[in-house]
Amino acid sequence: MLNSFISKEVHAGIDEAGRGCLAGPVVAAAVVFPKKYKNKLINDSKKLSKLNRYKLQTTIKNEAISWSIGIVNETEIDKINILNASFLAMHKAIYGLEVKPSLLLVDGNRFKAYPNIDHKCIIKGDSKYISIAAASILAKTFRDDLMKKLDERFPEYDWKNNKGYPTKKHKLAINKIGICKYHRKSFQLFNNQVKLNL
Repeated sequence: MLNSFISKEVHAGIDEAGRGCLAGPVVAAAVVFPKKYKNKLINDSKKLSKLNRYKLQTTIKNEAISWSIGIVNETEIDKINILNASFLAMHKAIYGLEVKPSLLLVDGNRFKAYPNIDHKCIIKGDSKYISIAAASILAKTFRDDLMKKLDERFPEYDWKNNKGYPTKKHKLAINKIGICKYHRKSFQLFNNQVKLNL
């Protein structure tokens, strides 16, 4: 069962989605739950089915004290690199919270300190703390929905299925037709080892 801090202080779980993608933004979420909040179904988004992620997305939004999404697009990613873009997306999510947390529980082992709020980095935090798991769910479902909308304009990259990750079909499409404005130009987009049967 995932832990939840029982304290008079307000804690926010922070996580991001899309860091390893070749296209689209990196998206972060911040979630603040009521004290002693429990939900046995909330878990790391990667361990949940698509159906359960979307069911829990609604539950989290309805039952959290506050939640927020932060987005950094591919142009900004190319300017400041993906690590800094991930931190920026997290900061945007924190800024959007309606309540100011006293502690940030951040998934992973690195974070750029947010002004005037303490933080704690937790490796595999989305499997350990309910607020981080909830943030992972919100970040992933929001980004997945965004990539499905972009797929309507660029169906050749199969983003509705791969969400911008470097799948074989995505890489083949890049090598065959090139890139579009939503691709991250600073990433290794072309794979010379991919053989095309033209």
